[in-house]
Amino acid sequence: MKALSFIRSRTTVLKHENIDTDRIIPARFLTTTERKGLGRYAFNDWRYQADGSLNPEFELNKNTSQGCEILVAGRNFGCGSSREHAPWALLDYGLRAVLSSEIADIFRGNALKNGLLAVVLKESEHRYLLNHPGIELSIDIAECTIEMPDGGRFRFELDAFSRECLLQGVDQLGYLQKHLPQIEAFEAKREAMA
Repeated sequence: MKALSFIRSRTTVLKHENIDTDRIIPARFLTTTERKGLGRYAFNDWRYQADGSLNPEFELNKNTSQGCEILVAGRNFGCGSSREHAPWALLDYGLRAVLSSEIADIFRGNALKNGLLAVVLKESEHRYLLNHPGIELSIDIAECTIEMPDGGRFRFELDAFSRECLLQGVDQLGYLQKHLPQIEAFEAKREAMA
């Protein structure tokens, strides 16, 4: 997992509400535990036409969305079944952050554990971003702020553990492994006292 402290990117917008994990990556592509390559299946049934060609009407296929690392999605993003493949697919596709007024808890947890910033915004902030696709945002993970092009800022909440893991570029296991000497010292002290 790469350390993530700052994201500066234009936004791409999917206004659809209730985008579930099967829409993010259909179940038929969950045949691997490899993360690499899953990006080609992200939003598969919207991105591709029946003949396999790109759907020119789908927002992420438009030139204005190319290179965008921030997705502004409709309310209730990531609902449905739990699958880590969903954030894996979005990361492999090139997204680094998902912003919405409501993000399903399990999806948000999976996203944060895998290095995808999932931010819940106030309704008014979310509405503004939905209505202004393509604006450039600067997201500071340490400060939990999103800076707008005019210098205005939105604040967002991120629990301390998730923020620390994102900043260090580690998952839960990696976090524990970084503290292995302290854990071993504690266990040795505990055994000596027994």
